[in-house]
Amino acid sequence: MRPHGRASVSSRNPRAFGICDRCGFLYNHNRLQWQFDYAGAGLINKRILVCNPCNDVPQAQLRAIVIPADPIPIQNPRVQDYAAAETDNISTNPGTVDFWTGIPIPSTTDIVTQDGTSITTQVLGKPTGLNQNAIMPLSGTEHYGVPLYPLSVSSATGTSIITVTFSSAHGLVTGDQISVQGLTNKAADGMYSVTVSNPLFFTYQVNSAVPTSSNPLLTSTTLMVTALVGLPYNYNQIPLTGPTT
Repeated sequence: MRPHGRASVSSRNPRAFGICDRCGFLYNHNRLQWQFDYAGAGLINKRILVCNPCNDVPQAQLRAIVIPADPIPIQNPRVQDYAAAETDNISTNPGTVDFWTGIPIPSTTDIVTQDGTSITTQVLGKPTGLNQNAIMPLSGTEHYGVPLYPLSVSSATGTSIITVTFSSAHGLVTGDQISVQGLTNKAADGMYSVTVSNPLFFTYQVNSAVPTSSNPLLTSTTLMVTALVGLPYNYNQIPLTGPTT
């Protein structure tokens, strides 16, 4: 027996030669193996003969994901009433207190608006968990965290209404959300829902009046971006939370 490339030649035990389909080296044909890989739920033959060093382990990432059946639902479930748990309704004052603790006993009669919406307390103060650097960048095909370039940002004298003016259409509609930081008055920074009445400007409301001395609010370091941070249950705008930093 004598070598011939990576194959061997023997007059007593003759074996055919074969070229590895992957590396091109010469081997005895009986030393070549079929290459298998995952496709769908199982392995398929790739129909190439390869030597042992070239024979790859099947790539598990090509295997189809088999989703197990849904768990069998339990009988008589008891689930959390999230809507009731997340809503802090304002109720009428019954004028009664607990005899032993002196704590007022809440009424079961909630105050509602004319259209039947429950009135809740307004959340004020510094928010938690909101960060301009953590704005979700994409929801479906809608991009967020997109910079806005206002021409001016100002407040009406003695009010909490902030007006943002642009030189071209801003593209927002009422109810869209923005995040603002870097204004001259931090009370006007934060996450807000906007009100749009004109394609060249919009307004948003902060939780305290911004003094005239703060105008103009826009600076060279102001960063205003579009946002989508969700809303509390039964709210149609971001609560007036004030600055995020």
